[in-house]
Amino acid sequence: MEQRSICLINDSFPPVTDGVANAVVNYAKNLTQDGKKATVVTPAYPDADDTQFGFPVVRYPSVDLTKLVGYHAGFPFSGQTLEKLVEQRFDLIHCHCPVTSAMLARALRDRIHVPLVFTYHTKFDIDIANAIKGKLLQEEAKKVLVDNITACDEVWTVSHGAGENLKSLGYQGEYLVMPNGVDFPKGRVDESLVREVTKDFDLPENVPVFLFVGRMMWYKGLRIILDALKLLRGQGTAFRMVFVGNGGDREEVISYCESLGLSDCVFFTAPAYDRNVIRAWYCRADLFLFPSTFDTNGLVVREAAACGLGSVLVRGSCAAEDIKDGESGFLIEENAQSMADMLAKLCKAPAAMRRVGQTAQNEIYISWKDAVSRAEKRYEIVLENFRAGKYPAHNRQSDEAFHAIASYLAAVGRGQEKLRLRMEELSERFL
Repeated sequence: MEQRSICLINDSFPPVTDGVANAVVNYAKNLTQDGKKATVVTPAYPDADDTQFGFPVVRYPSVDLTKLVGYHAGFPFSGQTLEKLVEQRFDLIHCHCPVTSAMLARALRDRIHVPLVFTYHTKFDIDIANAIKGKLLQEEAKKVLVDNITACDEVWTVSHGAGENLKSLGYQGEYLVMPNGVDFPKGRVDESLVREVTKDFDLPENVPVFLFVGRMMWYKGLRIILDALKLLRGQGTAFRMVFVGNGGDREEVISYCESLGLSDCVFFTAPAYDRNVIRAWYCRADLFLFPSTFDTNGLVVREAAACGLGSVLVRGSCAAEDIKDGESGFLIEENAQSMADMLAKLCKAPAAMRRVGQTAQNEIYISWKDAVSRAEKRYEIVLENFRAGKYPAHNRQSDEAFHAIASYLAAVGRGQEKLRLRMEELSERFL
């Protein structure tokens, strides 16, 4: 396989720590280890330390939309940025965000004439609904998103459910399912680390420990978990529950937990950036609770599986794809009673929890090395198809792209004068 130069473009990247940022880091790391040149292109971010990576990172101007969408949105129309990227002589562009990053990816593709691959990671209709009020503005934002994705040469999704979500937004093209991987090795961490990480929590032996890891947002199914635990408590079943993570709804979640009278058996701890600390929590738990219908891939489910921990998931959710009920996971309906019934049954069957965890480790785990290796093989097919003229021609549409993204950002930041002034400043400086 030839030594390719791959451009990875995404709006979120460390110090942002969401799932897509994690995916881009692991793509770049594994491509580099395979002898490729992987360059990450991402918006500027305060205090970003890119020296920690063994691959180049190119930062370009950004607008701070953290309060609205959780990250800095890149401003993709910097002539200086584009010229710098043109000099890199990329063989292929792989974009991971369908808005501002896709605008830059399209402009770069028009300049250097290489194929553009896009991966759809997130249910953007939910993000758009949270960020933008008003149906007309939401529909306009969806149109920008779909237009950007349609303009790519090949579209990947991280699950079948993610692909169907993309179709529901109006996308009419084909897509290929390319699952993300997990950066945990199979197996447990040393028991001394488990004891050290969990020592400040009341976790008695022989009492089942349930775990949630991820962003503390209601749409992750957190109310289902807490309401189910309230029902379980009412039945007299002993348990402990630990939430690991941060997020915009964290304080509300803690307050709701307190109102249910669960504070003595439900604990909250801040997100851990040391991956072995997260592994230690997976190793201490008896069951992972993830009733989210928002997530398109549920990487945390596979992280849990890497540590031999089985999960309780909503039947039909993306996170439950490839799960066999009672064999590699446990499936429930999307309500608290269904979860409470399942937990009550499993608390009496510790051997079943261990068996399912082991099967999950054997059947649903996929490493990032394997995931990226599969992507590399597909890159070669994309390049062959591109050279053979099998993808439709794409005309340069810089003016249209500028007006589309300006419209989107104006909708997201409606009423925010600072955003408008920042956009004008960047336009004068870089155009």
